[in-house]
Order: sequence, then C-alpha cells, then structure tokens
Amino acid sequence: MTAQELLGWRKARASGPQGDCIEVGGAPGLAGIRDSKNRGGGVLVVDRQVFTAFIDAVKRDRL
Repeated sequence: MTAQELLGWRKARASGPQGDCIEVGGAPGLAGIRDSKNRGGGVLVVDRQVFTAFIDAVKRDRL
C-alpha cells in the first residue's frame, strides 16, 4: 500500500507550523503513518484496530 492509496492525511492541530510531526491517513481497516517533513518517504501501515488500541494506550499514559 502506498501513501497515495491512503486518504484523509492529517496531523494534530497542536503540532504547530514547524512541521516536526507525523501525519495519519486511512483506508478501510488500515491506518497509515508518515513523517510530515518527508511525505514521499516510507509509510507505516497497520491494522486500524491495532492503531486505535495504541492511541488509547498513549492517551491513558500506559506507554
């Protein structure tokens, strides 16, 4: 899967203009993660449920 196949790329509103952050995109059942400074570089694609569990763990300060 390539970055072009994933839709809705976005970054956190709190990331600011410096661009030092990641962006998240999606496709049915998948989540894509990429570096906002290097959009043409690699994309990490994971199962959406796994990504959601990861985000929940971060929000609950479990990592």
